[in-house]
Amino acid sequence: MADKLIIVESPAKANTIKKFLGGSTKVVASMGHVRDLPKSKLGVDIENDFEPEYINIRGKGDLIKSLKKDAKSAKKIYLATDPDREGEAIAWHLATILNDDKDKIVRVTFNEITRGAVKKAIKEPRRIDINLVDAQQARRVLDRIVGYKISPLLWKKVKRGLSAGRVQSVAVKLIVDREDEIDKFVPEEYWNIFVNLEDQNSKKQFEAKFYGKDGKKQEIHNKEEADEILKNIDKAKYIVQEVKKGEKKRNAAPPFTTSTMQQEASRKLGFTLKKTMSIAQMLYEGIKIDTRGTVGLITYMRTDSTRISEEARKAAKEYIIATYGEEYYENRYYKTSKDSQDAHEAIRPTYAELEPDSIKDSLTKDQYKLYKLIYNRFMASQMSSAIYNTMAVTIDANSYTFKANGQSLKFKGFMILYVEGEEDKEEEKGMLPDLEENQEVKKLKVNPKQSFTEPPPRYTEASLVKALEEKGIGRPSTYSPTITTILERHYIEKEQRQLVPTELGKVVNKLLTDNFTDIINVEFTAKIENEFDEIAEGKEQWKKMIRQFYGPFKKELDKVEKNLEHVEIEEEVSDIPCDKCGRMMVYKYGRYGKFLACPGYPECKNTKPIIEYIDVPCPKCGGKVQVRKTKKRRTYYICENNPKSCDYISWNKPKLGEKWNPKEIDDIKKETKSTKK
Repeated sequence: MADKLIIVESPAKANTIKKFLGGSTKVVASMGHVRDLPKSKLGVDIENDFEPEYINIRGKGDLIKSLKKDAKSAKKIYLATDPDREGEAIAWHLATILNDDKDKIVRVTFNEITRGAVKKAIKEPRRIDINLVDAQQARRVLDRIVGYKISPLLWKKVKRGLSAGRVQSVAVKLIVDREDEIDKFVPEEYWNIFVNLEDQNSKKQFEAKFYGKDGKKQEIHNKEEADEILKNIDKAKYIVQEVKKGEKKRNAAPPFTTSTMQQEASRKLGFTLKKTMSIAQMLYEGIKIDTRGTVGLITYMRTDSTRISEEARKAAKEYIIATYGEEYYENRYYKTSKDSQDAHEAIRPTYAELEPDSIKDSLTKDQYKLYKLIYNRFMASQMSSAIYNTMAVTIDANSYTFKANGQSLKFKGFMILYVEGEEDKEEEKGMLPDLEENQEVKKLKVNPKQSFTEPPPRYTEASLVKALEEKGIGRPSTYSPTITTILERHYIEKEQRQLVPTELGKVVNKLLTDNFTDIINVEFTAKIENEFDEIAEGKEQWKKMIRQFYGPFKKELDKVEKNLEHVEIEEEVSDIPCDKCGRMMVYKYGRYGKFLACPGYPECKNTKPIIEYIDVPCPKCGGKVQVRKTKKRRTYYICENNPKSCDYISWNKPKLGEKWNPKEIDDIKKETKSTKK
């Protein structure tokens, strides 16, 4: 008989915790949720004040029996699920299922799976926080009502199997709206004038850029304006008007929150959100390290706080001073966003001494990459600023003003270890020559350059997460599943890491935004998130919140159902006749996206794939190149003669005259196996 029974979600977490505790303690895993709303029906009793109808999850019967048996033979039961609302709800469901003495069942949480944190948590058990549970229930119930009430309208009007969701529909709307902006964008012409100059004392060359006239900024809109300036400076002398020398500090970025980790892992490592969260979960729950056994390597990975503990600060200080020297250390505190729940620390390594390279052999390649990113980001956040020497020069040419800037790194500071985002790809601007005021510099060449304004960029996973966070849509735990869902539903797809709405996504978005304007919008979704936070803090009752939501929602739903009764979404007709009956084929949506189908169904069941070609010939045989999708919705390019007389196939869009790497064949074939074309 075990004195203590500890229940966690996963076997990996259980294995890590076991080694910290004595033999009279048993650690078991619930394998995630044990109860949930049924999938076959709404599962919310609207007539009975929105009471959720929870059932035991199918396939977990034997596990539940085993948990009950272990609970009966234990003197104390510790529910040690994850330290967030979802974890609190799992603990509450477990307590309900075990149905044991209330004083016997307690809740423990820890932000990191280390010996000290686990033992401290067990010494300080608490009751289940029903406010956190209610916040999770409110989210689950509201999202179930929205999804199960709106989705059938999509089935009737668009295609069976589609789904609508409060957060996912707003995410799709952002992507569709951005695509509309790009489509409507009209480029505007503008010009820059650059001049290559030489300091005749040092013979060092540098570049200055046109700024304006008489010290006032001036835009150049067209060639005529550019030519006028070029004419007026043709014979001009270039005289240095002002030289400013100084220093510039660059501060380290704060340690990771969930969203900043997802963004950096996407930018720097090319990881999807789903992959990042999966690997982070492994690092948190425990990895077997050759010299130490199973170790939880990072703190909890679902957080919106940049706060770090004093113990972690102390460990970082010792590591930085010992590794780089005292001048590289700076005790830094970071402000957490006003909307942050601040329930946990930032994401950081649990052991400062476990440098990434020292445990590389115990990690997979991807685990190592993400751990190194988290480790270096955290350590850099406690390091000194980088310092640059800067120089800014203003030059006059016949009353026209040109400016030049230069900088050189004086002290690396945190940059010795980590640089945020894509800034690490920036080349350092070289210092300018040691110029003096009233000095003449020699003109070597004038370079006018025509440019056009560009449309806003499409979202990537990283930039969409940033937008969702800035607009208050969703929380750290929701970003990854939201984007994964809309990709799996084929509402959006990826093209070279950019998120592009599909025709299906546009159709669904139009139907929802035209008819549910009060629900499928940014402001409503952000307001609901704040209400969930208030429930978690005990400031609002969850059923009251659902009641206030449901009244207006039901009225809108009834109105939309009535309005849509006589509305038929017109099928998009192609210019391709059906081979079998001659009718003009229409575009339909299937599991793998858009395809052609005969409108005479069920009499005529003919279908055809849509073949898209690019305007570049096959680099190998000169044939036409088709654009296709793998079952994971990745785009690839294949010669129309493959496999008959040409084996060209590539992840990258071919360019004229480029050589092809045949090593890609096996990689693409593996992912395209059994894919419908």
